[in-house]
Amino acid sequence: MTGYVKDDLSQEEIERQRDLYGPLTQAVRELVDATIRTTVDDDEIRQAQADVEEIVARLRTSQLDGPYGVRFGGEGRGRPWGNTVVGVRNAAAPPLVIHHDDEGNAWSDFHLGAAYEGPPNLVHGGVSSMILDQMLGEAAGAGGKPGMTGTLTLRYRKGTPLGDLRAESWIDRSEGIKTWAKGHIIGPDGVTVEAEGVFILPKWAREAIATQDPTRPTPKYFE
Repeated sequence: MTGYVKDDLSQEEIERQRDLYGPLTQAVRELVDATIRTTVDDDEIRQAQADVEEIVARLRTSQLDGPYGVRFGGEGRGRPWGNTVVGVRNAAAPPLVIHHDDEGNAWSDFHLGAAYEGPPNLVHGGVSSMILDQMLGEAAGAGGKPGMTGTLTLRYRKGTPLGDLRAESWIDRSEGIKTWAKGHIIGPDGVTVEAEGVFILPKWAREAIATQDPTRPTPKYFE
């Protein structure tokens, strides 16, 4: 499957890269927020633009040919560091740190600031959808029933305020290659958005799982 790259990095090297790129990405997130909310004078804006353009040029001197994809080592633990919800190297990601259990439950506490605004002071509905798509997929994978999104249905119960939020998801049921998952986002005043979706194990993943050691868990890069 194109985009899934096995690099067999050691855990030590993975952590070294996480410690290197994580702070850089967070600095860019802060830049995005500062760009939205700054009120400095015109000359400061022009100088900031020149500084940012110079940094971009430096980073462009050596880069990947395309997107990051998902990289994984010998244990099959994926690194979706370019992912727009959880990506360690994606400044567009909040990012969510998602926790799981073996029963197909997933949860995350996170913060959405000015970069995720839709209506004034509220989270954009598309951002809520994006987060819940990821959360439901994570639940499916956590329960050993990974898949790609087939359908996703959302019910917006009330506006989701910017700030500290929580998302929860779980497996509702599964049949063969299909898994039904549900979830929601919770704000200070309760549930704001509910979602349910169907996740389908793609053909390439079915073939890969069929050849793996049955005593080992489903590789995480299929999530």
